[in-house]
Amino acid sequence: MKKSELIEALAAKADVSKVAAAKSIDALVDIITTTLAKGDDVALVGFGTFKPVKRAARTGKNPQTGEALKIAATTLAKFSAGATFKAAVAGKKAPAKAAAKKPVAKKK
Repeated sequence: MKKSELIEALAAKADVSKVAAAKSIDALVDIITTTLAKGDDVALVGFGTFKPVKRAARTGKNPQTGEALKIAATTLAKFSAGATFKAAVAGKKAPAKAAAKKPVAKKK
């Protein structure tokens, strides 16, 4: 699915204009990008978590010449899928949420 198709799907699902859907998607991407750049996580319960991950400097190898080269340290964005999202993609039933315990009234 391309961004334009995502915008059309969001506009139809949320019953908003394509312009509003495009602004919403752009704003969401901008917020996630800015938050990760600051070093913070973005957690969308049930969907997944975006985390900045630091990769240490290391020595690599040029595949054409076999020459060793230095690869600089960097920070990457990592996405970990949530349980509900994983189940939906796998075509399985979403895991049941733990039932909230209701306080039991004590008899006198």
